This record gives sequence, structure tokens and C-alpha cells, in this order.
Amino acid sequence: MSEPTDLSIQDLRRKFADKSLSPSEYWLALEKHIEAWEPVISALYAYDPEDARQQAAASTQRWAKGVPMGPLDGIPVTLKELIATKGQPVPLGTAAVDLIPATEDAPIAARMREDGAVIFAKTTCPDYGMLSSGLSSFHKLSRNPWDPSQNPGGSSAGASAAAAAGYGPLHIGTDIGGSVRLPAGWTGIFGFKPSHGRIPVDPYYVGRCAGPMTRTVEDAAFSMATLSRPDWRDGTSLPPNEIDWMDLDVDVRGMTIGLMLDAGCGLSVEDEVRDAVFAAAKRFEKAGATVIDVAPVLTRQMLDGLDVFWRARFWGDIVGLSEERRSAILPYIHSWAKGGADVSGVDAIRGFNQTIEMRKSCGRLFTQVDAVLSPTNPIVSYPAEWASPTNDPARPFEHICFTVPWNMSEQPAASINCGFSRSGMPIGLQIVGPRFGDMLVLRLSKAFEDWTGGVANWPKRP
Repeated sequence: MSEPTDLSIQDLRRKFADKSLSPSEYWLALEKHIEAWEPVISALYAYDPEDARQQAAASTQRWAKGVPMGPLDGIPVTLKELIATKGQPVPLGTAAVDLIPATEDAPIAARMREDGAVIFAKTTCPDYGMLSSGLSSFHKLSRNPWDPSQNPGGSSAGASAAAAAGYGPLHIGTDIGGSVRLPAGWTGIFGFKPSHGRIPVDPYYVGRCAGPMTRTVEDAAFSMATLSRPDWRDGTSLPPNEIDWMDLDVDVRGMTIGLMLDAGCGLSVEDEVRDAVFAAAKRFEKAGATVIDVAPVLTRQMLDGLDVFWRARFWGDIVGLSEERRSAILPYIHSWAKGGADVSGVDAIRGFNQTIEMRKSCGRLFTQVDAVLSPTNPIVSYPAEWASPTNDPARPFEHICFTVPWNMSEQPAASINCGFSRSGMPIGLQIVGPRFGDMLVLRLSKAFEDWTGGVANWPKRP
């Protein structure tokens, strides 16, 4: 029998409406669930159950009167620590910054409050969101609920761990090179990175997106009506849409779908990952799609150029800190960033230009296909204490080769579970659509979830 904490957003809304469960009753059950899990996985920052009880009580009164504020009224939500909430510091995952309370809600937090969501905590991330790991100089080490000795990935580490452990149905992460999809793949959840600008972010940066991290495709899709409302603070914010985010039916017959099993560079794909993704592609083929092998969109030159640019950019961000402050940054990240100290302006621009080459390469591929399937992560798992799958600051991005091109091309992409390794760890399938093809990605994801039945047995609380 499923736990009350396994209920979906739609399930909760129905129960709130027919008064068989109130937001307060649900929150108290969830609070006990979190109390059991949190000492093991350390997914949360600024967790405030007392405030959550007050928010849930206010929501309970609104539902009792039949006047909920919006579609997420009473739904418990976490936001990645990088997403500002008024009155709370934004540590950026590092011990190097001053803890100054934010003066206003970031766009995502504002949309959540407008629709009555119960924001009960922020979720952990590594220093400056610059690792695919649960390791941080500020937060406790976040761990994978499937096996706490293993890494949840990152940088949306706490969000992925919280979703897999059942800390409510909705968690919001951010993604500049795979930071929603990579941890989603390693924790078995659904992670959606929409088209650039679909969900407004502040601060904005090249390739930076935000997206829902959930146990089901429907929960992610349902949240998009709230998340996708425009906000002037993001200059790339897309105009208001009339998308029916819950229109998830699709017929794949006649579609041409590319299968990419080689990222072009980086870590080699492990056999178990390759086999699971290949089997997933066969599901689409059986349903009537034409599946063709496609070449990588990424080259070593592109990845190394991005590395040079990001090092220079990040060194520029921290060079003004005192030596004492800089020494507080996670050594792995500080060592990597110091490589940017001697990068010339010309070399930094050359590195940045490789993001344009990625965009061209991705666009070229989508003249031949309607969608692309690939592994989300090239490997099954890695130790919780490691800063990255290589644990080598000289090779920091070897694991993002399937994910980062789609940030630079501004295309929607998702990670959905497509099986488990012999060790019992989840394996992620990445589904990529054309620019602004957000609904196609969600529909293909929902079709795959329906074919497989989704994840049936989530980790049990301690």
C-alpha cells in the first residue's frame, strides 16, 4: 500500500477539494516522513516546519471555503537554495559568502507564493552550483536515497534527493549544464529543463534554466502553468502562453527519433547504461516511431572551450574576495577556478564562441529528427564524498557531454528513469525536443512512463 506522502499533486488537490484530507493533515504526515529521512540524506537548507504548518493552516481554511489561491494551493514545495526567497540568505552552497537576507523573492518563489504553494525549505547545492555532486563547503553532504553511500548528483543535489525520498510531489532545481537532468538520472526521478526563457530566472545567465523535479511526468507538467508565467527580471522570459500543460497524449507513429549513444567526448558510456537506453529506444520503435542512430553534437574542442570560458568567468566572480574568503571555497572548485586566472580576454571569448558552435551543431541535427534519445549520465553511480564522477578538478566536465549542448542550444530536455543497474541504482534516459517543443518532450516522457509503468518501488524511509 502506498504512503500518504506518495500522493501526486492531482491526488492531493482532489482530496483537498472533497475534504478527505486537508493541507494541514498532509503536511503533518510529510513532516514525520522528512524527520525520518533527513538525518540520512541531508537534502534541505532553511527547513522551517513551524512556518510550513502556518502556511498549510491558511491553505486549509481557503480550501474549506472553496477558494484556493491557485493550482498549487497547499502543495508542499522546495526550491533550490540558489533561488532567492525574501528574508532568507542565499549561501550559494559555499562558506565563502556573507549570509545576507534576500530583499525579494526570485521569479519562481514569487509564482509559488501567488498560487498558494507551501514553501517549506530550500534544497542543498554545491559551492556556487558548480559541481554535479552533493558535496558543499556550507551544507552537510547530501546523499542518494537509493544508496546513501552514493552521490545524488548535482548541482540540484538536495532537490533530487528530496524528490526520490518523497519530500512532497514538487521540487524546483536549476540547470546550466545538466544540473536538473543529471541528478534526476542518478536518483530515478523525472527532471525537466524547458526551453530557455520558458521559466523566468533571476539572475539570468547564458544557458541557465530552471525546472521541476518530480516523481511523475504529470506532476512536472502540472507545475508548468505556474512556473512559466513571465517575469520582467529575466530579459529572455518568453511571452504569456496558452499551453495546456496537461494535454500529454501523443502518437509517435511517423516520428523520426535520433538515438545518440556516443556523446563525442567525455566519460565512456557504461554497458548497463547503454543497454538500458537502447532498450528504451526500442519501446519508441515498437510504438511506431522510426529510430535512427545519430552522431554526437559535441566535440572535445567545444567542451574544452566551455571549460576555459567558465573558469575565467568564475575566477572573475571570486577574485575580489579576500584570500580568507577564497580559501573557504571547496578546494576542488577553487583549484578548478584558479585555472581561469591566466586566461586572456581573447581566449575567454574563443571559449565562449564554442557555445555558439554547440548551438549550430544541435540545430543541424534537428533538421533530420523530431526528437533525440540519449543517456542522461554516462555512468551508473559514484561515491557520495566525491566532488564529481572523475573527482579530478582538471577533468571537471567529462560527465556532462550528453546534457550541456542542449543548454547552449536553448532546447527542452528531460531525464526519466529507464531502468536500474545490477547494483540497484537508477539509470536515466534523456529525451530532447526542438526549441520551444516543451510539450513534445513532456508528451514523449509521459508515453514512455506509461509504457514502463514508471518507478514502482521508491526507497523506503529509514
